[in-house]
Amino acid sequence: MAVQAESLGNKFKIALLQVSVGADKQANLTSARKKIEEARANEAKLVMLPECFNCPYDNKCFPEYAEEVPEVGTKLGDFNPGSTVEMLQKAAAEHSLYVVGGSIPEISEGKVYNTSVSVSPTGTIVAKHRKVHLFDIDVPGGIRFMESEVLSAGNSLTTFDVGGMKIGVAICYDVRFPELSLLLSGQGAQLLCIPGAFNMTTGPAHWELLMRARALDNQMYVAACSPARDPDGSYVAWGHSMVCNPWGMVIAEADETEQIVYAEIDLERLREVRQSIPVTKQKRSDIYAVTVADS
Repeated sequence: MAVQAESLGNKFKIALLQVSVGADKQANLTSARKKIEEARANEAKLVMLPECFNCPYDNKCFPEYAEEVPEVGTKLGDFNPGSTVEMLQKAAAEHSLYVVGGSIPEISEGKVYNTSVSVSPTGTIVAKHRKVHLFDIDVPGGIRFMESEVLSAGNSLTTFDVGGMKIGVAICYDVRFPELSLLLSGQGAQLLCIPGAFNMTTGPAHWELLMRARALDNQMYVAACSPARDPDGSYVAWGHSMVCNPWGMVIAEADETEQIVYAEIDLERLREVRQSIPVTKQKRSDIYAVTVADS
């Protein structure tokens, strides 16, 4: 669900805020706010935070850190003072930029979700995405994690409009399901924002591969933002936040440390790629289709 907002232009700078995340929620929010300020000082017009930027990525932490998250259209001042969402709204309004607010644990009607909110330069919520595919894996000799033991899954696709440009939002494990990004592209998405937190098993093997694949599959920009790596954490993130272009190439990438990654989103380049290799127009809808299921 989303609302219309003002244009970013054909070329604009995006910033991925690869912040360190610890057990101190307020410290996490302060760090995120400072990085948003720094990115705006470097002329970013859209910034993105990582998955679970206000708490450790840990099933034990999700219920403890969970907050209510308001619906699309909520304006600055209309929601809980001191909340994570209010911080995002204030930062977006103060620095006049778009904020894709990574993700945070959301509590709603007794259920906990992994939820991302996006905020306009006026401090209004323009999109809300609940992670659709829960991270339930068990890799022998690698990692076992079962989000479904604590979290509930979302049930909808998420985009928001920015003056004629459409931005899609997915969270981490969502990227492994090409049908989702294909549907977002079909709805007009030109940039896919993916707050994520791959680990030391899946990160080296699949992080870059998946981001490049989704960019190439759909001839769109893909921006993926991870937390910085904490070797002593209960869950060790891979890092390597990156931006891939519609040609499927990595155009900006971090290492594992805390930093900001900048890249230029060029919609003329996107149109050029889609015109030169027009796979969207060449799809055989007479023999296959990917559609949104009835709710």
